[in-house]
Amino acid sequence: MSNPASAPRGAAAGDRAPGSGRAVVIGAGPAGLLAAAALHPYADVTVVERDVLPNGPEPRKGLPQARHAHPLWSGGARAMEELLPGVTAAWLAAGARRIPLPTGLVTLSARGWLRRWPESEFVISCSRDLLDAVLREQVARRARMIVLDGTELLGLQGDAARVSGVRIRASDGTERVLEADLVVDASGRGSRSTAWLDALGVPQAPMDEVDSGLAFASRVFRAPAGTEDFPVVTVQPDPAQPVPARSAIIVPLEGERWLVTLSGTRGGQPTASAEEFELFARALRHPVVGELIAHAEPLTDVVLTRSTINRRRFFEKVRDWPEGFVALGDSVATYNPVYGHGMSVAAQGAVALRGQVAESGITAPGLARRVQRAVALPVTVAWELATGTDIRYPEAIGEQPRATRKLFGRYVERLTRTAAGRPAVAKALLSVITLSAPLTALVKPEVLFAVLRGPGRPPLTEPPFTPDERAAVFSAPEPSVTPVTG
Repeated sequence: MSNPASAPRGAAAGDRAPGSGRAVVIGAGPAGLLAAAALHPYADVTVVERDVLPNGPEPRKGLPQARHAHPLWSGGARAMEELLPGVTAAWLAAGARRIPLPTGLVTLSARGWLRRWPESEFVISCSRDLLDAVLREQVARRARMIVLDGTELLGLQGDAARVSGVRIRASDGTERVLEADLVVDASGRGSRSTAWLDALGVPQAPMDEVDSGLAFASRVFRAPAGTEDFPVVTVQPDPAQPVPARSAIIVPLEGERWLVTLSGTRGGQPTASAEEFELFARALRHPVVGELIAHAEPLTDVVLTRSTINRRRFFEKVRDWPEGFVALGDSVATYNPVYGHGMSVAAQGAVALRGQVAESGITAPGLARRVQRAVALPVTVAWELATGTDIRYPEAIGEQPRATRKLFGRYVERLTRTAAGRPAVAKALLSVITLSAPLTALVKPEVLFAVLRGPGRPPLTEPPFTPDERAAVFSAPEPSVTPVTG
């Protein structure tokens, strides 16, 4: 793949169509690229990125979390396909897999093993580096778009009533102003939007945090021969138990590899020790992940990350929100990465952005406030899913749930147990987890009735692997392991 961002590219300033707008997007991660794709039919778009972007599916400095599991749920994949038609086929051509859910899922949920019912949702499984590289390549094909990488954003231009552009510094130290009708902050978990807006006199947005003390440890393995169609494997914690939440996931990657990510909340965190990696996996509610990786060859050292706080800024509640500025993706809210919702929420937020701009135009009064409210809808679903569980773990820091939320939590526990034995309930649960449906899908009359009736089938006692899957892994000899130095 060619690097779309090694130099300014896209339409020249003199080629602007009559009446077209100008937009600046801060950040060239998925949220920024999708925001640019959402805006490009209506504006000349300049994407400003601090990092020098790689040429192809390679790691980049400002994205350390890319080394952990990043499955893309169907709700996010559909939104990305809507913004960038053909992107799914491009991922698959580059080596990603489209894995049907729950057919291609072996998971121990909080209430038991989920049966592998016929497909109702799916997940795109690949490395984050490949996913981002394909997005960059797809966006680079759009006209009227420029990507400035290796460029630092210094602040916003304008005042408390309107943001009119950004101040930037290029890698050679040159500073200049990019004027814009709309500025979109998609700079991610490290966003400085609160400080930028404060400098203009914009009132502070309310903020909420839930910190479970979660840590992640990940390692890449060479997949055993014959596992090209192996399912995603997960062991989830049980939040009803008064112990730290510990989990594991195996995600198939391109190049016949497995990415294995372990996680644990405060008091039960994994370490960066290669010697302890398999032992941690074997000590979970079921040892299946540890048993599987015993038959796989490690290709990397263990990577450990501890910054996983759920944090949400309620920008939609700021009464005097400035014209010309929108925050999107992780700049609005960050979630416990174990749920895998960040990219999907960003994609759905970009779809909401496009809808508002298409309806009223990029210079319409009140556009930014309407977009911020629309973006809050998918954010709320992911926020409730993440924090409603995380706050229940020992030593979690944050506001404790009120009675209504506790009651709903008990209902979801029963629903999860029922999903193990009733396909219609499993379908509803997966539709919400994959952000393909709102939370209300869990309380539809047919789902409520099924939950009241209970699972209807006895629980599974072992992981539901097929005979071929078992033979491919467990009949193979364990590999000899040599120390990994890279």
